[in-house]
Amino acid sequence: MKLVGMIALCALAGGAAAQSYPSKPVRVVVSTVPGPLDTFARMTLDKVSAALKQPFVVENKAGAGGNIAAEMVAKSAPDGYTLLYAIDTTFTVNPSIYAKLPFDPAKDFSAISVPVTYGQMLAVHPSVPAKSVAELVALAKQKKLTYASGGNGTPSHLSGAYFLATAGIDMTHVPYKGTGQSVIDVVAGQVDSIFAVTTGVLPHVKAGKLRALGISSPKRSELAPDVPTIAESGYPGFEASFAYALMAPAGTPGDMVATLNRELQRALAQPDVQQKNHTFDYVVTGLSPAQSAAWLKENRERWAQVIKRAGIMVE
Repeated sequence: MKLVGMIALCALAGGAAAQSYPSKPVRVVVSTVPGPLDTFARMTLDKVSAALKQPFVVENKAGAGGNIAAEMVAKSAPDGYTLLYAIDTTFTVNPSIYAKLPFDPAKDFSAISVPVTYGQMLAVHPSVPAKSVAELVALAKQKKLTYASGGNGTPSHLSGAYFLATAGIDMTHVPYKGTGQSVIDVVAGQVDSIFAVTTGVLPHVKAGKLRALGISSPKRSELAPDVPTIAESGYPGFEASFAYALMAPAGTPGDMVATLNRELQRALAQPDVQQKNHTFDYVVTGLSPAQSAAWLKENRERWAQVIKRAGIMVE
């Protein structure tokens, strides 16, 4: 009976410990400088912090496509008090474009959530005589065109390379150190075209400084419902969607992961967050931890094929 009583007490103590998480501040490493991901992370973590009654302290650690931040978190204790907020490409693209990673994207992390996805808008300078995806493809077969990106291996580069491979055309890639300057140069007519986040391109489209031709995600953007998807434009199955990922070190207790996922979903359901997500053109996924891990695995395998076909590599 004494042994049974001790087992019962241990079970109660374990339950109490699980219910008390978090009992101290949680450190969240964000893999970029202040920008879209950082804004989204702070917006959602403020809600999670209020619900769980503990500070979630953001630390920006940019560099190497998210690899620096990911390595830091991968080597942290799996106790629920060090987390990573990253762009999904750290886990889906980097394994194929970096010769060696300082972490294993499949084994060194527990997925908490892939909370939102977002696409890219294909736009051209008005001097480019193409008013549809089909016309751009036809034009590219007749003359040499250029496309800008925020840098090698970035979503804008990947979307462009994937599109070229799918359409069977070639354009000269002009990489920049950041998407902002790349958009500016397309607006100035120095580069012919670009794939970039809708919110970064749409103001220029509305001002007549760029022409929107297509959307890379499987559904049209709510911000630009008149712009067809690439898939609708003659390339069924084309999808270049990107996402944010909230991750924990592998071995983090499942109840902690479940708690964080639940509170993040609740944060995303709040009206003010919904409105901001609409403004940012984010699509909420509602994925569980297991579904988030599966999403990352599926996209890692898909991008590996695209990257091999396009010959993308980062030194």
